[in-house]
Amino acid sequence: MNAMDHARLLPWASPDGKPCYLIGGTGTGYVSRLADRMEAEQMESAAVLIGEARRVLAACAWTPGEIHLLAYDLNAALTEVHRVSESRGARLQQRTEGEDDGGGDGAPSAA
Repeated sequence: MNAMDHARLLPWASPDGKPCYLIGGTGTGYVSRLADRMEAEQMESAAVLIGEARRVLAACAWTPGEIHLLAYDLNAALTEVHRVSESRGARLQQRTEGEDDGGGDGAPSAA
């Protein structure tokens, strides 16, 4: 098992656009808490943008500029939400694998 098997994909990218990872830790440190807050903000921003998109599209009187800006903003939000989804899915898989190999929480399993 390598270090990347227990890495957390962070909700931001490096200045050159590459993914950033947090290696090790328990998920309660400063960077983990910062990532949790940022993920929550990204998800909330996406929810607000969905409402805005519904409003703009329901009006049926948008300009090409409004549609272009909406598409740009939706793409940015979808990119962020996809990154959050990847990160959370990977962490769920790590937990499941940890339980399967006896690395669970120590509680007896129901037989």
